[in-house]
Amino acid sequence: MPSTTLTFALFGNAYQQSKSAAIGQVLQTLHSHGAQILIDQEYHDFLLCEGLISQDDATTFAGNDFQADFAVSMGGDGTLLKTASRIRDKQVPILGVHMGRLGFLADVTPKDIDTCIDSLYQGSYSVEERALIHVETNGEPINGYECALNDVSILKRDTASMISIRASINGEFLTTYQADGLIVSTPTGSTAYSLSNGGPIIVPRTGVLLMTAVAPHSLNVRPIVIPDTAQIELTVSSRSHTFLVAIDGRSGSLPEGTTLRLSRAPYTIKVVKRPGTHYFATLREKMMWGADIR
Repeated sequence: MPSTTLTFALFGNAYQQSKSAAIGQVLQTLHSHGAQILIDQEYHDFLLCEGLISQDDATTFAGNDFQADFAVSMGGDGTLLKTASRIRDKQVPILGVHMGRLGFLADVTPKDIDTCIDSLYQGSYSVEERALIHVETNGEPINGYECALNDVSILKRDTASMISIRASINGEFLTTYQADGLIVSTPTGSTAYSLSNGGPIIVPRTGVLLMTAVAPHSLNVRPIVIPDTAQIELTVSSRSHTFLVAIDGRSGSLPEGTTLRLSRAPYTIKVVKRPGTHYFATLREKMMWGADIR
């Protein structure tokens, strides 16, 4: 048994049993290494209710009140985003176990769990640092966590009218978007909501931010890539006098006239990568490039 004692904080999807089917295997592997195991309270209660764990399997924690060497996210990319919002600036590397289709962030499959955890104990792994977007408002505060690993979306609330978004970069006026919304994404988030709106794919750790309009009124509006050292300032007006701000899918309503200031956060999120894992191979498989679908 390894002499090093590592602490693992486990997070997961508390709504779908299928996405926690491998939890027993994870716990067994961690126990075999003598690991200290912490489980998010909500996730623990769900697993206990579903009969997937016993009461004595681990210690629980609530909120952000934990310290760990690694975090394990059980689910998919969405679950990993939620895990990142709990990690915040703790600089705890996240191991993403994907229980569905191949993910860009959560790329460890259940069959790889044993060898992957072995690699953590052997030090045979790499850590990728992913940039975050920090959101500040002039007026109403943002409820909850104010940073996004994927994207920040400014969206209309009603189904009929567009919103107007006045955008400036480093104090210089860019344009006023007349659209259903605007997505500001990191390179990590370029393969998410932005991609479905015609945005380009940006390789992680490129050092840029991406602005992509959602259903713009003008056909001349195109996505724009800017340095992640820039500060983006957005002021929104709407016929409904309110609009939505979604930070990695966590949405809230703000009154029109609110000014949003977006910039790169002063810290990163660390994602564990197994030996032999390569971004372009994942991208090729996820996008089915070269696949014959006939």
